[in-house]
Amino acid sequence: MKFIEALKLKSKLFILFILITMGLLSIGVMGTTHINAMKKNMDALYFGSLVPVTELNEIIHTYSGTLSGTIYKASRSEISPSETASDIENALFNIKRKWKSYESHYKSDEELQYVGYASLEIEAANSYFLRILKATLEGKNLEKLSISNLEKIVTHVDLVVQKLINYAVSSAKYERKKFLNRYNATVKELGLALIVIIIAILIISYNVFVSIQQDHTKLEYAAKKLKQINKKLENVSYTDTLTSLHNRRYFNLVYDRELKQAKRDKSYITFMMLDIDYFKQYNDTYGHVEGDNALREVAKVLKETLKRPNDYVFRLGGEEFGVLLTKTNESNSARLARDICDSIRERKIKHANSKVNEFLTISIGVVCCTADESLHNEILISRSDEMLYEAKDSGRDRYVITSNVSEAITRSIDDISA
Repeated sequence: MKFIEALKLKSKLFILFILITMGLLSIGVMGTTHINAMKKNMDALYFGSLVPVTELNEIIHTYSGTLSGTIYKASRSEISPSETASDIENALFNIKRKWKSYESHYKSDEELQYVGYASLEIEAANSYFLRILKATLEGKNLEKLSISNLEKIVTHVDLVVQKLINYAVSSAKYERKKFLNRYNATVKELGLALIVIIIAILIISYNVFVSIQQDHTKLEYAAKKLKQINKKLENVSYTDTLTSLHNRRYFNLVYDRELKQAKRDKSYITFMMLDIDYFKQYNDTYGHVEGDNALREVAKVLKETLKRPNDYVFRLGGEEFGVLLTKTNESNSARLARDICDSIRERKIKHANSKVNEFLTISIGVVCCTADESLHNEILISRSDEMLYEAKDSGRDRYVITSNVSEAITRSIDDISA
């Protein structure tokens, strides 16, 4: 259906081209010089209005697309601080360049007043993003950044710029209307023979451009909805709905990527396998609703303890969690595991049927080593699982860490979670 509509549109454009060609040939016979001059005036008017509108649209796209997208990703630690800073700097530079170019075009006295106001609003918005840039360069965490405030600022500046676009379009329409009046008067002077051609061109041109505008509007709306749907699907596909942690699918993606990077850098890599002690008894005692609440509390502790951009926390299934750390040595990995155990215990989540403690506890198996090409992809998982069982066998509510990956009994992550 869309293909047929596209063919119809091309046919309209082709017919318009033929009629315009015939009209220009007829007009050329009777008054080439005058008609060409009028055509140049129309072209100057059209392109003179198009360039500033294009620049303003690019400014809106930079705010709502590039800058907002960068801040969203940075707040969720999906990109590094250096990438965040670079994207913000480039975006602000492009905005300033496009705005300076826009200001250089001709403006009416009425338009100049609003341009001055818009310039102040853009400077205010840029100052907000410069503060974020400064915070990023200073190494501050953007996770607590107010997304609602960001959206409010971007929406406001978009409305300000959009008003300029609307004004420019309205002015262009007004000038075009004046031009068409002069053009029709000239055509009448050239004779009744040209009237039919000009009217036909105007009618078909109007219908074609209305059709193009409608298709363009539909396409923009469809693209926007598709982008929103894709974003929601991406978040759903990589997020555990109960705990809001990354899920197994995202783990498979990140694990391979970070392990390859660690091998290239020959840097430390740490994997932790975490399991809630006697969680089945907890569910049997308090019910699955409280069990879900306990899982959320554990997830909250993990997110509060592991805040670096390269700290990844996953819910692998049931009461089992995984933590992947890069560039963290054995001492720091052990400290983090200990902090997690202590924080879970300090939550004082009542667990009457636990054989370890009156409160909910967790056991952790930790593997930390320097990655090289000999490190098999599944060894970290298998060894962390072995360390987890050692932690359970030695009394639970603790962690066991190793840096020895030479004698691992390799098993897949699916076998471990089964």
